[in-house]
Amino acid sequence: MKSNFFLNLLLLSVAIIFTSCDDDNAKPTGVNPDTAAKQAVDRFSASAGMLMVRSATNGLPAANAAIDFDKTPFITKGFGPSGNIVDYYNFDVQSTVPAPIYVPMNNGKTIDGQLNIIEQIPGDAGYNDFWVVNAVEVPTDFVANSVTSLADIKAKGYTVKPTTNLVNCPVVPEGSTATKRLGSGGKGLVRGWYKGKIVFYFTFEEKALTGSTVPLSPIYVSFKINPDKPGGGPSSGFIDNGAGLTHNVLATLPADASYSPLWLVNVFDNADFNKVSNLATAKAAKILGAGVANVNCPVVSQQ
Repeated sequence: MKSNFFLNLLLLSVAIIFTSCDDDNAKPTGVNPDTAAKQAVDRFSASAGMLMVRSATNGLPAANAAIDFDKTPFITKGFGPSGNIVDYYNFDVQSTVPAPIYVPMNNGKTIDGQLNIIEQIPGDAGYNDFWVVNAVEVPTDFVANSVTSLADIKAKGYTVKPTTNLVNCPVVPEGSTATKRLGSGGKGLVRGWYKGKIVFYFTFEEKALTGSTVPLSPIYVSFKINPDKPGGGPSSGFIDNGAGLTHNVLATLPADASYSPLWLVNVFDNADFNKVSNLATAKAAKILGAGVANVNCPVVSQQ
């Protein structure tokens, strides 16, 4: 009886040892993006917006409500440098200093199923629609989505290698739409990780961008009320021809070497509206303000 007791105790001890070893060698598991918590996003709060800040009267979407960027005031029709008609989205003021986006890779190849990782969303200090790609070197046995934040990357001790590749990826609420694109980029939302939660963003790939800062290109715009008048400037809206065509003029297009979707805004007098139809006439107009803001406005169609 006693011998059976000690035999059972020995077998139990062996089982515990092997179980412990199995646990130590267990492979990490990734977080399922389909069931992970989602992060709320508000692009129109006072901390996130500059030209587009929600008020009781301007009708901007509620916090975390889906945004239809194919509707006014989020899409604008204007002129290219030669006078051809272009459409561009309006994603508000952005900095020339890109925010980091972290991309797990092994030997230069992305990991199938792994979502990119960001550390800022609209309203956070340092957020930007423009991201500089940081390659995160992970081992060959890396499990997709076993890291979902910068804290995870640091905890694993993975090497982060900054690049000079820039991407234009505005973070937006789930369900948002922006159906126009130039180039081969997808039109739908892309999922990413933000501190362990799912976020959604668009991608605009009409022009490859590189550098340590986001390049700028000039744009010439005019408002219904000139900025030096009461109620003037952006809050009054762009002046147009009555059929939705502004006489805003872009200095470059995506095929141009100096194109950038981050525009340096120059404001011309609306008294010159009918005189402006291309870059030469825009430069000849009376300029009321030069370099007044940097706005993210990717070109999405051109005639």
